[in-house]
Amino acid sequence: MDKRSFCSVFKKMMAWFPIFVRGFSTSKAMSSTISQVTVIGGGLMGSGIAQVAAQAGNSVVICEVNDKALQNAQTRIQTSLERVAKKMYKDKPEDGKKFISDTMGRMKLSTAVNDAVKSADLVIEAIVEKMEVKHKLFKEIDAVAPGHTIFASNTSSLSIKEIASVTKRKDKFGGLHFFNPVPVMKLLEVIKTDETSEDTYKKLLEWGKAVGKTTITCKDTPGFVVNRLLVPYMAEAARLYERGDASARDIDTAMKLGAGYPMGPLELLDYVGLDTTKFILDGW
Repeated sequence: MDKRSFCSVFKKMMAWFPIFVRGFSTSKAMSSTISQVTVIGGGLMGSGIAQVAAQAGNSVVICEVNDKALQNAQTRIQTSLERVAKKMYKDKPEDGKKFISDTMGRMKLSTAVNDAVKSADLVIEAIVEKMEVKHKLFKEIDAVAPGHTIFASNTSSLSIKEIASVTKRKDKFGGLHFFNPVPVMKLLEVIKTDETSEDTYKKLLEWGKAVGKTTITCKDTPGFVVNRLLVPYMAEAARLYERGDASARDIDTAMKLGAGYPMGPLELLDYVGLDTTKFILDGW
């Protein structure tokens, strides 16, 4: 091949090179995208997480212990979506109906946890705040979930590293702490342990933003950011009332009007749940 022919071939190759690179980059990006999500636990938190994931276009499997719990979750999500649609599509009711139908169509219900995780890119646990129960669950699904699957816990206070200790994918394990009600509250705490890989951490951050949340990061420390500050505040309000220093109404009014909080601490304590708060305090 003479010099002129070589230059001609080289130019043609270079002309195709950017297209090849773009195609490769797109393929790589697509392979790292979280699109299949399994949510284990269909209570207030789990159903809310499933809803925002489905709204964002993810295929979602909700897993619960029995059919009644699944039906309750489905009803809760349907009702929530109707409220969202009424606000988003108040002048276009037909679009609102399509939004609800499309979102519900992306969700499946299952009582078989092992089957529910077999195609998942991300598994989010939203069950009771008891370490032994979480350990039992993650040990079981770790054996059947694909190697690329990321595990996350929605725990509000327990150690992510300790929850992950029973699995063989500690590098693919993190915390995703949502807030109630999930479809309304904008914050998502993304928890990274000293064993969570940078790739896993980035994927969790990206997914959090993709489902419409503002993400913050915290180390695997008790209560993370919000509950570390909030729970002692609510507990002290309960002590104030217990000592008879002020009435429940006056304590709540004081913090709403004096500190500008949207809810008083005792009102918030009832909303969060006395049992949930006690689990947190006992854990600390």
